[in-house]
Amino acid sequence: METAVLLISCPDRRGILAEITGFIAKNNGNIIHADQHIDFQKGIFFMRIEWELEGFSLKKSEIEKAFKPIAEKFHINYQLHFSDEVQNVAVFVSKYDHCLYELLYRFKVGDLKGNLKLVISNHEDLRETVETFGIPFYYFPVSKENKREVEGEEIELLKRENINLVVLARYMQILSGRFVNTFRNRIINIHHSFLPAFVGAKPYHRAYERGVKIIGATSHYVTEELDQGPIIEQDVVRVSHRDTLEEMIKKGRDLEKLVLARAVKWHLENKILVYDNKTVIFD
Repeated sequence: METAVLLISCPDRRGILAEITGFIAKNNGNIIHADQHIDFQKGIFFMRIEWELEGFSLKKSEIEKAFKPIAEKFHINYQLHFSDEVQNVAVFVSKYDHCLYELLYRFKVGDLKGNLKLVISNHEDLRETVETFGIPFYYFPVSKENKREVEGEEIELLKRENINLVVLARYMQILSGRFVNTFRNRIINIHHSFLPAFVGAKPYHRAYERGVKIIGATSHYVTEELDQGPIIEQDVVRVSHRDTLEEMIKKGRDLEKLVLARAVKWHLENKILVYDNKTVIFD
């Protein structure tokens, strides 16, 4: 079943919902999912609506033009997507393999709707793992001296391969502003702590020293400000004084791979809207 999805944000006004659903109904569309949210503090209306294209009176190429008068009337920012679109994905990884394995498996079994085209790493350690899954592996050694040049080569490769989404699966390098701007709101990172607490290096060690009772993981879009991008997903697990540092790290890594996979899944299913350094995640 082929469907169309509209992601919408605009100033909240009466009549928006009726106008949008009326547009679909008038053209013989059958709505199968609709989710909306209002930020009452800022007065912003958000919506994700999906409908079947079978029997819809407009061709896919005609939908955007037909919707434009409504968008102009309500000052709507919108994205139009179709279910047959498949996004190309690149994964960046260093030496930790738990998030990478989770992504490789989920793409292989079809749990993630996307085309994993390549993996980039600043180390050779995981080449065999990646190539076992039949995915091209690219090694870009990075140093302080060559970082700008290497990033340029990586960006060129990603553009050549028409990459839509970059996933940092514990990639232990900070991306430059140039890289981030090239893929704005299309780079997803996993942070090994429950942001904004215990940011920076060795969060589990510092959490262990503080005797915390929960640890967490946070997946977010990457911005120029380190670990401060719009948060997509978070989760926590309980720990106690009985947990050793090694046990805490193991629990944390289990969380990291699941939280990252959820964030990637929602992005590929066009269920995320970014605004004011926050996200709206639709059901």
